[in-house]
Amino acid sequence: MTAVERQRAIVRAARRAGSVEVAELAKELRVARETVRRDLRVLEAHGLLRRTHGGAYPVESAGFETTLAARSTRHVPEKRRIAAAAAELVGDAETIFVDEGYTPQLIAECLPRDRRLTLVTASLAVASSMAQVSEFSVLLLGGRVREATLATVDSWTTKMLAGFVIDLGFIGANSISREHGLTTPDPAVAEVKRQAVLASRRRVFAGIHTKFGAASFCRFAEISDLDTIVTSVRLPAAEAHRYLHQGPQVIRV
Repeated sequence: MTAVERQRAIVRAARRAGSVEVAELAKELRVARETVRRDLRVLEAHGLLRRTHGGAYPVESAGFETTLAARSTRHVPEKRRIAAAAAELVGDAETIFVDEGYTPQLIAECLPRDRRLTLVTASLAVASSMAQVSEFSVLLLGGRVREATLATVDSWTTKMLAGFVIDLGFIGANSISREHGLTTPDPAVAEVKRQAVLASRRRVFAGIHTKFGAASFCRFAEISDLDTIVTSVRLPAAEAHRYLHQGPQVIRV
């Protein structure tokens, strides 16, 4: 097996399992651990993987995106803490955009239910669960439904969003970095997110630590477009401070 073949096998394994460990890869590929570490450094330089202590996890790209079902099984306690903290930022907002994705879905579940709120979303999962809340008025954006995330995209979706002025937008992203801003693999999804950012008076990004420092294919917002970033304490304080310098408040929970 050549180095290129070995690196392709590592990427496939990471995308299939959600993460890989150096020791297991060395055993499966029958190479030294240092060889695997060298491969991981190469793959990280190419933007395909992000290294962790003892392993790596895949970076979402134009050719790879995790499904909503997969996202609902990884880092769930961390996502729930982040979602609860994000929901506390509602304040006096009456109209709220809730993005597609598992963490935004958890945010919707944490929203206050003691007053009337209008929720705007492209997510079928959010719309179906929140429509059952008597105090919520739910507006589902029309458009083509993407299989991976069960959310609507394309011109109908963006045209509907362009007609709104929304008090608070909970914006998701596949990746976020100080150099490239907020990114997502699919151009159609990026257009919906870009319009949601434009339509929202306040914008909150909520995401786990693994999204930081990476970049996907399509940029739809800058860090300075955000009012608040909510993440976990697993994002180092020093790195959080660097994002703070670009404009938004950073909350670690």
